Amino acid sequence: MKGGGGGGFRLFFLSSGNSRRIPLRLRQLPAGSSFKIKLLLFWRGYTIVMNTWKRNDLLKQSVVHYASCVGVESIRIVWSEPDRPSDSLRHALWEAAQLNCKSCNGIELKFDINEEDSLNNRFKEIMDIKTDAIFSIDDDVLFPCTSVELAFSVWQSAPTAMVGFVPRMHWPDKVKENKERYRYGGWWSVWWTGTYSMVLSKAAFFHKKYLHLYTNHMPVSIRHYVTEHRNCEDIAMSFLVANVTGAPPIWVQGRMFEIGSSGISSMGGHSERRSQCLDLFAEIYGHMPLVATSTKVIDSRHSWFW
Repeated sequence: MKGGGGGGFRLFFLSSGNSRRIPLRLRQLPAGSSFKIKLLLFWRGYTIVMNTWKRNDLLKQSVVHYASCVGVESIRIVWSEPDRPSDSLRHALWEAAQLNCKSCNGIELKFDINEEDSLNNRFKEIMDIKTDAIFSIDDDVLFPCTSVELAFSVWQSAPTAMVGFVPRMHWPDKVKENKERYRYGGWWSVWWTGTYSMVLSKAAFFHKKYLHLYTNHMPVSIRHYVTEHRNCEDIAMSFLVANVTGAPPIWVQGRMFEIGSSGISSMGGHSERRSQCLDLFAEIYGHMPLVATSTKVIDSRHSWFW
């Protein structure tokens, strides 16, 4: 969308397979209607669900940054550490959120305390979330607010989809014992082929109903596997959403700043463990629900080639 002097988005869905540009049509507004644009895009806002683990400095840095993004209604911190957050940490984060928020009403900031240390906690159902939209984010990755706002507007146009910044792919590998096997494709696989079937939940929008489905209706054996092996909760969520919708996710191109040390993805054997998750989860579901696509969303204001 382009306003004649306003600050509106001009967006395209770019399909790398055939280089077609598919416009994402948002409501047209008169020139200079920047306030109305924000009102239409963010009238319901979104809740940030931030996963953290023993790095309070990064947590504060992330809260300060994301509190400044337009549309943030609430920040929920997923806390699975053995010791509860101190009063000083709670106060510092709340104060940082209020000082940096763009809303006159301030931002709600709450800790969701978990007794068990499990990666499933990042998708545990939160009963008092007021917005439909969830922005799931790790505490060690930052995206510019303009990118987050773009992704939110895309999610509003497709609220049953996962809309995220970090794409991955599943590749058919071989057939063994009459069962299809799969290979996990990381970033370079996506970059080389232009094809993906997942967006990782370290930076993705999705509907809050998927928290309920993950907690209460996803196969229990998958949650047990995630807890035991401390991996693949993001793949589990991608399977869940794809199984519900029968559709692919949506990749929004955005520049990511990693402010923490390398995680489990940098460890040896990571791709092999992720491939095992693909095989196991597909076997549990009885089919492979992930759907591949080559479509991505770019903001043409910040791209030389679109």
